Amino acid sequence: MHQHRTRVLAVLVAVLALVVAAVTPAAASHPSGPKPTIVLVHGAWADGSSWQKVTNKLVDDGYTVRVPPNPLRNLQTDAETIRDFLSTLSGPIVLVGHSYGGAVITNAATGNANVKALVYVDAFAPADGEVIFPLAGQDSALAVPDPSTVFDFVPYPGAPAGDVDLYLKHDTFVKSFASGLSRSAAEKLYPSQRPLTLSAGNGTSGPPAWASIKSWYVLGTKDLIITPTAQNFMATRAHSIITRIPTGHLGLISDPGPITKVIETAARASR
Repeated sequence: MHQHRTRVLAVLVAVLALVVAAVTPAAASHPSGPKPTIVLVHGAWADGSSWQKVTNKLVDDGYTVRVPPNPLRNLQTDAETIRDFLSTLSGPIVLVGHSYGGAVITNAATGNANVKALVYVDAFAPADGEVIFPLAGQDSALAVPDPSTVFDFVPYPGAPAGDVDLYLKHDTFVKSFASGLSRSAAEKLYPSQRPLTLSAGNGTSGPPAWASIKSWYVLGTKDLIITPTAQNFMATRAHSIITRIPTGHLGLISDPGPITKVIETAARASR
């Protein structure tokens, strides 16, 4: 009888050890802080609707999501607009930028202690003193000798001398900017593009938030607007955690799943 009790006790101890081993790592890795608010900043020739599929997935997963409009007027004032918006939020923030929106978050998050993580999606991540457009890469569809072949120049009221709104020409938008989408989807996006000013694209960036805030980078390996080589350079320099996906510049529309996953990874790491 004594030997039987000893054997039963030994089995119970072994089972308990297995349970502890299975449960302890999960408990240790479970986030303890509040879920951050996720702020998504759109880029040029787009608006907040470009984030719609990602927004839907994040909301379904229980996150509070905000998608403030990016004015696309001037890099410094665009950053100030987002910085002022962030100042109205309480608690931790994960700040995400697509394309030109990456340059905006790089400037907007500097000095904001609530921003716990940055996520760049096919985005500019400039260093202090860098101009935005040249960072797209030498092989970018926008890096052409004659800008009038890819842009329509449109005047706007109150523009500084020499400044204009830049709209992407039809073929540039459909074949390069929206590459990776079906032709039908690209054609439907083209009419509602929001212009970026020439001065914003040539704006000079300030001290980068990525120098002090941990960052993640989603790199579209088929991007024709900000080339994969240019993206890799900026992401590596920022010491970002890089995820490569085989998409064009609008991966947030064509393949939102992996992008949402990276954002949620950053959100969990910030808790």
